[in-house]
Formats: sequence, C-alpha cells, structure tokens
Amino acid sequence: MAKIYLSNSLSLNMFPTDGTINISVQPIEKNLIPSDVVSTVGHSDTARVISSELGFEVIPNRVTLKLNEGDTLFVAQYIGPRLPEGATELPDGAQIKYLKVEFSK
Repeated sequence: MAKIYLSNSLSLNMFPTDGTINISVQPIEKNLIPSDVVSTVGHSDTARVISSELGFEVIPNRVTLKLNEGDTLFVAQYIGPRLPEGATELPDGAQIKYLKVEFSK
C-alpha cells in the first residue's frame, strides 16, 4: 500500500538502488499537502516551523526513510539562514519551498 511522507530533505538513499529509476520532482502549493502525512522531519525546530506554515502539527520523527514505488514524498525545502534555537516561524529573508517527489522503475 502506498504511503505519503513529509520530509525537510531529499536524499538518494531514500530510493532503491537495484536498477534504474525515474524521479519526478515538482513544486506544489503548501495547501495541497495532506495533514495525514507521515513525518520524517528529524529536527524539532524545523518541524515547528513547518507546522506553523502548514497549519497542522508536524511531529519530529528522526528515521531513515526508504521509499517504495507508489509512495509520495512531500519535501518542505527550507531556504535561508540557520534556524534560531526554539524557532516557531520563519526568520526574515527565509522561505520554505514545497515539492512533490515520486519515482518509478
């Protein structure tokens, strides 16, 4: 059964390496991210900021993610200066870009 994840990063380690895969990455609007995603956001400050942006709680969950074909990964890509300790909102000049990632063999 396909799963839907939310992360703050993308790594090739998330994908199978037993053959060629095609990865699709497309920008999306944050309101298209469902609130029932499985969080793989590893840092609590980052999770709090993303929660503030999305309007639902993103629980910090430091895990190693291995995607299966059919899974969807939403990436909240933080762009800006290092988050201050205890941040709950984006600092001045920072932004989060939201991406939808899928792959096929």
